[in-house]
Amino acid sequence: MAEHEHVRVAVVGSGFGGLGAAVRLRREGITDFVVLERAGSVGGTWRDNSYPGCACDVPSHLYSFSFAPNPDWPRSFSGQEHIRAYLEHVTDTFGLRPHLRFHSEVKRMVWDTERLRWDIETSSGSLSADVVVSATGPLSEPRIPDIPGLDTFPGKVFHSARWDHDYDLRGKRVAMIGTGASAIQIVPAVQPLVSRLTLFQRTPAWVLPRVDRPISAAERALHRTLPLTTQLRRGLLWGVRELQVQAFTKHPRQLGFVEQLAKRNMGRAIKDPDLRAKLTPDYRIGCKRILLSSTYYPALARPNVDVVAAGLREVRGSTLVAADGTETEADAIVFGTGFHVTDMPIAERVVGAEGRTLAETWAGGMQALRGAAAAGFPNWMTIIGPNTGLGNSSMILMIESQLNYLADYLRQLDVLGGRVALDARPSAVRAWNHRVQERMKRTVWNTGGCTSWYLDASGRNTTIWPGTTSEFRRATRRVDLAEYAVLRASSAGSPATPAGASDETAEVTA
Repeated sequence: MAEHEHVRVAVVGSGFGGLGAAVRLRREGITDFVVLERAGSVGGTWRDNSYPGCACDVPSHLYSFSFAPNPDWPRSFSGQEHIRAYLEHVTDTFGLRPHLRFHSEVKRMVWDTERLRWDIETSSGSLSADVVVSATGPLSEPRIPDIPGLDTFPGKVFHSARWDHDYDLRGKRVAMIGTGASAIQIVPAVQPLVSRLTLFQRTPAWVLPRVDRPISAAERALHRTLPLTTQLRRGLLWGVRELQVQAFTKHPRQLGFVEQLAKRNMGRAIKDPDLRAKLTPDYRIGCKRILLSSTYYPALARPNVDVVAAGLREVRGSTLVAADGTETEADAIVFGTGFHVTDMPIAERVVGAEGRTLAETWAGGMQALRGAAAAGFPNWMTIIGPNTGLGNSSMILMIESQLNYLADYLRQLDVLGGRVALDARPSAVRAWNHRVQERMKRTVWNTGGCTSWYLDASGRNTTIWPGTTSEFRRATRRVDLAEYAVLRASSAGSPATPAGASDETAEVTA
């Protein structure tokens, strides 16, 4: 990387969000951009998560870009290796390799108020950019809880997203901490290998059957020959999920039928009433992420598996002590304890116009205009930002909506002309956030009686979008300049804000 390279756009991250942004930039005729990636290859969470059994819980034809359909998905739900290969294919198909800067972790980015640009320091050098697109993703930084005595454990310790493939689990006593989406895939994959598997479960999950099957050669041939059939398949998968949204967002009581399906799924494999009681949630289905597996419960019923219905409290050498006092001996500890979602680590490294970091600005909870722009951080946009997550559909749909917003944002800068920046008005951010949180109040994520990783430290849901993907697409179709202050470099070299919609009168509709 050149020491003082300047680009129009710097994209941070090369997962679905970053690669999608890169493709969209090229399609908009913008080639003066780089993609900064801390690792040595693309893929984001699908590169980092390579644990046994890793797969997606969204159907393949929906968990892919609309502009890059793949007729050759081998299964209805794809495994990690196929999704990672797909992202490599997208990178090559759309000519993104020349824009990639591997081993370039962003250490710090600071807004230059006089030059109206971002100065970026990376592990491979420095550069500047007119616009930054942050696509680091919410599932990028593993979260390992602070367990007293963990440093005294003589065995192997790792997080599911940093799987140690050199460590052989065969014949070992393994402790699995957590019962989230990763754990329910890891447990069936390692249970046949280990001598003893102990699952530490703070809160049981609702688990529905995973209706997965191979996609036949005839189906794949049909999709290759008639691309319209791939679109129809995707459209059907999307439509079903759009129809389900109201139960989550407006009528959580309608979810009782789905809970019965989950209980029947458990009852087929778990015959022990005590174990069934441990595994039955006491909150409404959907409050926490609904998990899909047809092998999780059968694995838990095996004789070499123990379920401890409590979290890990402390470690005393090779002895693990649960919150209920249960003691277990282990040779290895695997943490399936999720990620830093409501406290994005990148926010510590972003310094805005007022000299404050994004983390300081978000100290009371993340909020961004239309999930993208934060007040005081001009020409900085995030993909998969606050309140853009989904509880029942494909995040790729939300990413593509945010890419529409990004494209119009850049068009607006072109129309304004000259050295110019857009800074989200605080009132517009507040209005958008108020609207989102008001809609959130009656959703299952807030009323379902659970504590989930969707909620921040103050109990506010800053993760999920409380509506349909269609509503979000409409809300992000274009940039409304009334929601932004337009910054221009004045003759004195300092920015000036021209007259426009006053900060007090900006209105936002979701």
